[in-house]
Amino acid sequence: MTTAEILAAIPKLSTLVVGDICLDRWCTYDPSTSEPSRETGIERIGVVRTEVTAGAGGTVANNLAALGCGRVAVLGAIGEDGFGLELARALADRGISDLCVRAAAMQTFTYTKVINGETGIEDRPRLDFIRTVPLDPPVERLIVERLTDNAAAFDAVIVADQAETSRGGVITRAVRDALAGLARAHGGAVYLADSRARIAHFRGAIAKPNRQEGEAACRALFGEVDYLKLRQHLEAPLLMVTHGPDGVLLVEEGGERWVRTRAVENPVDICGAGDSFSAGVSLALAAGATPTEAAEFGNLVASITIMKKGTGTASPAEVREQCRLWQSI
Repeated sequence: MTTAEILAAIPKLSTLVVGDICLDRWCTYDPSTSEPSRETGIERIGVVRTEVTAGAGGTVANNLAALGCGRVAVLGAIGEDGFGLELARALADRGISDLCVRAAAMQTFTYTKVINGETGIEDRPRLDFIRTVPLDPPVERLIVERLTDNAAAFDAVIVADQAETSRGGVITRAVRDALAGLARAHGGAVYLADSRARIAHFRGAIAKPNRQEGEAACRALFGEVDYLKLRQHLEAPLLMVTHGPDGVLLVEEGGERWVRTRAVENPVDICGAGDSFSAGVSLALAAGATPTEAAEFGNLVASITIMKKGTGTASPAEVREQCRLWQSI
């Protein structure tokens, strides 16, 4: 399946992103306004501009929408706070359907990134609003119910397990169990799981760890790096281990093989590269591409987004142009 054929099929597809749907706040400060606080003596950071985007699973959804996916929806848990309102607006601005559960007792998972207005560099500590306690049981039940009620309507379901704490994320054991059952029941749909810390706990979905995550899971389970054993343990139809500029290692029942990519010199920002790869590869697989073709398409999309500041996206026109450039080299 060619890149053009995949792009032509994408507008007919629908995709659900379930998991940690976060808010990214990009706060630009003016260093000339910095002065010690009169009350505390601590230096002030004078923010003069703020931009917001959906982050984590929202970044995957942004990429799906930018690639022209016919319907994109997200399912997670959002607090009834100001950040939650900003996140809802950011999703609506992208045309993304919001199936998220609202929870008054939780704060919205938010990354606040502080950018120097003179240099354009993120040079101050991030201020992240996270959860370190488990989801309230009623919220967890609502997420499972909405997932069960809606999943069959989508060609692809992408899991974004972003939380790095052992508690507080949306993808709980109950949600993972529901996903495993749905993946078995909806054999024609693409189910892909991406998890920073818990890829070993998923079953029945395509697993997409990066090299560090995959190696950590193997060593924790087997005491050694063995991706064939990891795929079997996960009961995964396909294991895709991303290796940044080296490409992707595909692990299937028949063995392992590499799908190499073209290294990009001097990438601007690799933040979100894995999310753009997840979006591209899921859409390609849902369109009917082979795993190799899908990995090549995911690499193509990621090669575009890493040349943009922040969590960039790739448009169909940019994908076509990048494909043309790669073919001419």
